[in-house]
Amino acid sequence: MTGSVSLRGFGWRPLGRRSSVVADLDLRIEPGERVLLAGPSGAGKSTVLRAAAGVLATAADGDLLGEVETVGRVGLLLQNPGDAGVADRLGRDVAFGLENARVPRDAIWPRVRAALEAVRLPYGIQHPTSALSGGELQRAALAGVLASRADVLLLDEPTSMLDDANAEAVRHCVAEVVAETGATLVVVEHRLAAWLGHVDRVVVLGRDGAVVADTDPATFAETMRDDLASAGVWMPGAPAPVAAPPPAALVTPRDPAPTLEAVALSVDLRRSDVRGTTRTPALREVDAVLVPGAVTVLGGPSGAGKSTLLAMLGGLQRPTSGEVRGLGVPPHRMRSRALAAVVGWVPQNPEHGFLTTRVRDEVAATSRQVGAVVDVDAVLAHLGLESLAEVNPYRLSGGEQRRLALAAALAHRPPVLLLDEPTVGQDRGTWAAVAGWMLAAAREGAAVAAASHDGVLAARADHLVRLAGGRNAEPARTAEDAR
Repeated sequence: MTGSVSLRGFGWRPLGRRSSVVADLDLRIEPGERVLLAGPSGAGKSTVLRAAAGVLATAADGDLLGEVETVGRVGLLLQNPGDAGVADRLGRDVAFGLENARVPRDAIWPRVRAALEAVRLPYGIQHPTSALSGGELQRAALAGVLASRADVLLLDEPTSMLDDANAEAVRHCVAEVVAETGATLVVVEHRLAAWLGHVDRVVVLGRDGAVVADTDPATFAETMRDDLASAGVWMPGAPAPVAAPPPAALVTPRDPAPTLEAVALSVDLRRSDVRGTTRTPALREVDAVLVPGAVTVLGGPSGAGKSTLLAMLGGLQRPTSGEVRGLGVPPHRMRSRALAAVVGWVPQNPEHGFLTTRVRDEVAATSRQVGAVVDVDAVLAHLGLESLAEVNPYRLSGGEQRRLALAAALAHRPPVLLLDEPTVGQDRGTWAAVAGWMLAAAREGAAVAAASHDGVLAARADHLVRLAGGRNAEPARTAEDAR
């Protein structure tokens, strides 16, 4: 038996929000359908998936209206894969759902190993989950969902943190599982083109959570490009959005930017438990240079070491060997306030940086600590968050949280900007605002670096640093060379 999903008059207003994220939504997904759910950032796509999985009211406080009926066993992949982690070892993490479903033990481990192979995770079942990159965590969480052989698969941006090769492998793997099991599929993505060949229906939500399009993939791609692209949807065939810079006063560094240089940087990630200490190499003799007035993109496959390199440049971890030059002292030895004044770091998981319970206060928190004056309203307006100024950061969508993390880390105008996957979860309009901030800051003299799989962003960068297996894959190149 395959599953189905039905929402009738569905609405959701999170606690503390004046307006609903979704209101009066009617949506029926038939057994065996493969649906791509699209829409701009904040349209309520993740809310719909959580409602269909039956976890919305248990995971968050708010007012739920209407009826939601899901038939069959559900497998839910959360937008933030770190939220799904439950075990310290990869195999146990993937097996968790199977164990709770009382799958016979002799059937669990073959399914775990098959799922890990299907999502292209090359590690053994004893590999520490703490040593996984963001993209690898995403694939581990997906492996757990696919191993469950659920009747309804609800996947929230399953390829958002992956390089092109691994993203294509994940799409192929999902398609194979759906074809084999007959499961009903609902997948949420912002970048839509690559999924159109794997679905038979496209549903687009508008900014108020209402259905603005419900059609087949061919009609969607051929007749709706211009209208939906202007509404923020990443439509196949539409030209890349133009970056929208904020006023220079919001991004001009308060102090001159240094040249920041990683020299023969090596990092071992250490983890200790009752079984002893494990060391996982993350970087090996990596060189990189960030120069004032330029945007550098750190590229490479998932797990290549991009986030680790970014964290080292920002002084968040101590290198095993090698050094980071440019700040007078190694950045990991600087006091927090002094480091924050120079380096603005936007984490891959935005919730890791939140300090307050109100969006407005979050933007001002770091600035207050370093003695900077910030035009909070102007910052929020540029990033499309002005209507959310009084909302708790934890009540925002994933894309909204990522933009808030950028605002909180960069509003005080540090001379060095380090951003980890800054464009994940953004529609065309919010992508333009994020990219515009980075490019404008560099134009005003900041040294800017982003770890990213976003090819559109990389095409606008001044320099590219590619990593593979924790090493420099090639010398740094200009964006023009990469085209």
